[in-house]
Formats: sequence, C-alpha cells, structure tokens
Amino acid sequence: MRILFIGDIVGNPGRTATTQFLEAHRHEYDFIVANGENAAGGKGLTFEIVDQLLASGVSAITTGNHVWDNKDIFDFIETTPQLIRPANYPTEVIGRGVTIVPSADGQTKLGVINLAGQIFMNPYTNPFHALNAILPDIKAETPYILLDFHAEATSEKIAMGWHADGRVGAVIGTHTHVPTADARILPQGTAYITDVGMTGPYDSVIGTRIDLVLERFLTMMPTRFAVAKDNLKLCGAEIELDEKTGLARSIVPIQQQY
Repeated sequence: MRILFIGDIVGNPGRTATTQFLEAHRHEYDFIVANGENAAGGKGLTFEIVDQLLASGVSAITTGNHVWDNKDIFDFIETTPQLIRPANYPTEVIGRGVTIVPSADGQTKLGVINLAGQIFMNPYTNPFHALNAILPDIKAETPYILLDFHAEATSEKIAMGWHADGRVGAVIGTHTHVPTADARILPQGTAYITDVGMTGPYDSVIGTRIDLVLERFLTMMPTRFAVAKDNLKLCGAEIELDEKTGLARSIVPIQQQY
C-alpha cells in the first residue's frame, strides 16, 4: 500500500503546488493525506479550499493549532468526515480527531489520527494518553494507520515515534515547516520523520513574507503577516505499508520544485 503525505499547505502558493503535483501523480497512491491548517491565506481553512483539496485526490485533511483560525470551519467540520482536528482537544469540542477513509476501489481503509503536542503549544490534553485510547477502536476496523503529530518540540515528536512504534504504520511530524533529515523505519516497524516540511513558498520565513517577519523582529511591533509567493515546493513523504501487517516497508521524503 502506497501513501502520500503532503506537508503543511501554506496559502494559495501551497494549494497551487499541491494541485499541480496531484494532477500528475495522484494515480500512484492508494491514499493521499495532507495537512491543510494553513491553506487559507496562511491560517485556517474554508469550505471551498477543503472541497478543492478533496476533488484533487486528497483522501484526508489533518490540521493543528491553526484549525480554528478561519471561523467558516465551524459551519462544515462536523459534516466533512475527511477533515480532522487534533484528537487531544477536550471531548466537548466539535469535529473529530480520527477518520477512517476508504481507498478508491473500496477494498481497503486507512485510519488517520491527528494529535497535537503540548510543549510550546496550546494547552492540549496529553497526546500519548490520547493515542492509547484511540488505537483499539481504529485497529478493530483497519490495520493501516497513519498519525500526523503536529508539534513544536523535536524531543516530543521523537518520543511519540517511539511510543507509537509497532502500533501504527507511520508517525509524520508537522507544524515547524522545515524538513528534517531523519526519515527512518523504527525497530518495531513504524515509519517516522520529525517534520516533512511545508508545501508552499520557500523564499520566506516558514511561508511568510521575509520583509514582514524581519520588521517584527527588528521593531518588536505588531505586524500583519502575509503569505510569500516565490520558490514553490511540495514537501512530504511517500510511505509504503505492508498489506499483511500494516507496518512500514519504506518512507521516502519528497521535495518537488515548482
């Protein structure tokens, strides 16, 4: 089974790179998962953008700490099962933290989990305990499971990789927008990478116009940020799962220039 994970899609440039890549390559994958929390102008999601991503071939859309930044999401997150927010929000929060999506031929299913870290992040509940609680129900439906761990601290991401090793097919780190060079298969068979990077403009400061970020650092005054435009890349990872065990055979980071 081949899965494509697309790193944090940033604004219109990131959507453009995603659409172009999938037009050429979506037939190569059984499932496509994308982190979309920055897809609307750098923060949040709209219904139109979610619809565009799903129409382009994306199977499931994960998010993170910016999931609520566009208020429109409150109108459609409950009715869009392919769109998930971190599962370690309190149970009263709308939306879902897990989705199980079918392949195009309907023969297999992929469980997708979204969790957020606690270090340097919002006060989420414990993601390690959340994973323990979530896994039994997913495993009852499918052995194929991918976790998007949206976290700031490298140490917390690595710890989650070891915590999930042998229990999910892949742990994919998102949030920091900078690709890391540590893709590997952990000893019990879980594919892991600390961060797949962003899909968007790399002549920027993690997707934002350089001049605006420098102004903030130099003056320490509030600055309205905007998405940069130049040097587009789609960053992500290709993961192959064993069809019998659901564990990983390979993980290969990808960077496609546009």
